[in-house]
Amino acid sequence: MFVAFFAALITCFIVPIDKEYLGYFDLKTLSCLFCVLCVVCALKNIKFFYILAKKIVAVFRNAKICILALVYITFIGSMLIANDMALLTFLPLGFFVLKSTGKEKHMAFTFIMQNIAANLGGMLTPFGNPQNLYLYSKFEIPTLEFMGIMLLPFLVAVALITLCCLVFIPAEPLQVEDEVIKLPKGRTVIYLVLFALSILIVFRGIPYWVGLIVIPIAMLFLDRKALCMVDYPLLLTFVFFFIFSGNMARIAPVKELFSTLLEKNTLIFSALSCQFISNVPSAILLSQFTENYADLLVGVNIGGTGTLIASLASLITFSEYTRHNPGKSMGYIIKFSAFNFAFLIILAIVTSIF
Repeated sequence: MFVAFFAALITCFIVPIDKEYLGYFDLKTLSCLFCVLCVVCALKNIKFFYILAKKIVAVFRNAKICILALVYITFIGSMLIANDMALLTFLPLGFFVLKSTGKEKHMAFTFIMQNIAANLGGMLTPFGNPQNLYLYSKFEIPTLEFMGIMLLPFLVAVALITLCCLVFIPAEPLQVEDEVIKLPKGRTVIYLVLFALSILIVFRGIPYWVGLIVIPIAMLFLDRKALCMVDYPLLLTFVFFFIFSGNMARIAPVKELFSTLLEKNTLIFSALSCQFISNVPSAILLSQFTENYADLLVGVNIGGTGTLIASLASLITFSEYTRHNPGKSMGYIIKFSAFNFAFLIILAIVTSIF
C-alpha cells in the first residue's frame, strides 16, 4: 500500500492533478472487492470455511491424500472467496492437521502447495483473484469467454499440483482429532444469501451500489467485526495504483515503451512484470497500454507464481510459515522458489504454445 502511495505521489508531480483523475477509478471493482471481502470475513468469523474444510479432511487418514485434500480445498476456496482469504482461512487448518498428527516435516511443502493452489485456483473465476476482478470489469469480458481464456492454464495447474502432492508426500497413516463446532443457523443462512448477492454483483446481475448499501447495513447489525476485518490496505492499494497507472498512461515516452513491449509478447511481459511489482499492480498498470486482455489476463495470473513478491498472497503464506517456524525462512524461500519458478516456466511454455 505504501509503495503504491509513493508511486502515485511521484507521478502526481509529473502529471498535475486535474479533472481527468476522476476517470482513473474503477468504482465497480472496488465495490465488488469490498462486498466479497466483507461477507467472507463474516463467514470466517463463524468458522464456516474451517468447519467445511475439516469435515472433508477428517474423511482421509493418509498423509498423501490428506495434504492433497488440504491443497484442493485451498484451490477451490480461492475460486469462491479470493486467494488471500482462502490462504488466511485454510493455512491455519493445514498447520493444525500437521501439528496434531506430528507431521510438521511436511509443513513447508504443504504451505507452498496451498499458496500455489490459491494463486492459480482463483484464476478461473472473475472474483478468484483481485486482478481478475479488475480486468473482468475494465474490459467488460463476457463471463464464458473469461472462463474459456483461463481454462487451459487452470487445468495444467490442477495437473501439476496433483502430481507434486502425489510424488513428494509419502502415504503415511494419520490420526486427526475430532472437534465439535456448531454453526449459528440464522446468521449462516443470511451470510450465504449476502455472499450470493456479492457474486451476482460481480457477474453484473445486480448494480454494485445495491451491495454497498445492503451489506454494510447488514454487518452493522450482525457482525461489526467483519467490517473492521476487511482488507482496506488492499482496497487502498487499488486506489493508489489507479492514480499511478492513469498518470503513467499520460506520459508519452512511457506509453510508447510499454505499448511496444506488450505488442511483442503481452503474455510473457506481463508475467515478468509480476515478478517485480506483483500481479495486481501489473494488471492495473499494463491494462492502460494494451487491448489484448486475453494474454494479459493469463500473464498476470500465471505470473503470480515465481518470486515471493509476485503475489501478495505469497507474502501471507511466508508470514504464516515463519510465525510457526522461526529460523527456517531461508530453507522455505529456497523450496518456494524452486516449485514456483518450475510452475511459472511450465505454464508460460504451455500457454504460449497453445
